[in-house]
Amino acid sequence: MSHDQTHKAPAPTPQDHSQKGEGDAQSMWGGRFGAGPSAIMQEINSSIGVDKRLYREDIAGSKAHASMLAANGILTEADRDAIHKGLDQVQAEIEAGRMVWDDVLEDIHMHVESRLRQLIGDAGARLHTARSRNDQVATDFRLWTRAALDRMDAGLKALLTALVTQADKYADAVMPGFTHLQTAQPVTLGHHLMAYAEMLGRDRARLADCRARMNESPLGAAALAGTSFPIDRHMTAASLGFDRPMANSLDAVSARDFALEMLADLAIAGVHLSRLADEIVLWATAPFGFLKLSDAFSTGSSIMPQKRNPDAAELVRAKVGRMAGAFTGLLIVMKGLPLAYSKDMQEDKERVFKAVDDFELSLAAMTGMIDDLKPNLAAMKAAAGGGFSTATDIADWCVRVLNMPFRDAHHVTGTIVKIAEEKGITLDQLPLADMQKVDPRIDASIFDVLSVDASVSSRMSFGGTSPARVREAVAAFREKLQ
Repeated sequence: MSHDQTHKAPAPTPQDHSQKGEGDAQSMWGGRFGAGPSAIMQEINSSIGVDKRLYREDIAGSKAHASMLAANGILTEADRDAIHKGLDQVQAEIEAGRMVWDDVLEDIHMHVESRLRQLIGDAGARLHTARSRNDQVATDFRLWTRAALDRMDAGLKALLTALVTQADKYADAVMPGFTHLQTAQPVTLGHHLMAYAEMLGRDRARLADCRARMNESPLGAAALAGTSFPIDRHMTAASLGFDRPMANSLDAVSARDFALEMLADLAIAGVHLSRLADEIVLWATAPFGFLKLSDAFSTGSSIMPQKRNPDAAELVRAKVGRMAGAFTGLLIVMKGLPLAYSKDMQEDKERVFKAVDDFELSLAAMTGMIDDLKPNLAAMKAAAGGGFSTATDIADWCVRVLNMPFRDAHHVTGTIVKIAEEKGITLDQLPLADMQKVDPRIDASIFDVLSVDASVSSRMSFGGTSPARVREAVAAFREKLQ
């Protein structure tokens, strides 16, 4: 039999209505419909262009279902074995690119079942006993989402490892810390990178929580009410790696909150990636000059030969729009749907697939950029001393040494900053005599706190920017990554 013949559904015959159009969606629906759907209906109803990505999960669920049916005397062992063998062949054909996708067959479930029936006959037609496409797609989607969560966890771990490695390397590298994008106080690059490690660590924990919560099996809920066959839902749940079957059949076929939760988590994580990407873009500009992008993660200009554009970072920054849009889109799809299944839910997978693809690509790109990070330490340190960034250290010195109330120390410091600003010099360049005009008790020991290195070293509070604290944070985070 030729390849085309292998995949083409057999023509229906008047004598054998049980075999009518094995590859025809009409026969799957049953005899209720007198004519095939119109071209428009076929176009809007078909989802195979999207859900063919679920073929592995669909076949795994079908194997588990067949094994359970045989274990409970609903299928013979011979039928089970034929089904398993046939499903292996279907999967091999899909993976070899030999499956012909046909909108008439609507979705991945009907493609797999139709081809299985062509391969093994009646045994394939018995596979759908005690299940529905409603619980089938819900099971497939949960299996796919669980695998995606595992991949994204690995991607987040790789990015966190890169951040922690660079934070350890640059624990002493002084740079300006900003509020309102104005120079505030000196910090270290290691401390700055560890801030993103903390954010993305929370993202990883959120996704882990999502995985734990969604790991329940809808299989066996059938269309919405369960089934009269003596099935064992705990058996199929266990064989597919779920913790338990879902407790309510209506909820099992209609719940998509697991996908919404994952999309919400991706949107939050995408914001964190976008913020880090934006800093890379900013730091790579000539006015900042904090880092130089490598050729691996930048592009040139078609007209300006001197340009080195941070395209990878810019695209990571943009992709959060897709993630947030996917969450909002699915949220609106699910809003107001009565129990149980509605065809609206067919619109769940495309946006989820795309959001996951974008997130995984963003993780890989950001991991590469962080691994490749080459900061300009001299430029960072020079900028750290600008904007009178050690002013708070003067106030703290006045409190510690002169026993001055902080609000008074704040006023004294402001006056000293104004003098330095008028003279166009930094605080550590201001003569002691000028400071003593503001408060005669100030002595030369104040200069011990006015350098940026002294400033960051003094920030020893838990979670502070002191290099010693940064290295402690790095060690603690590495332990978590183990």
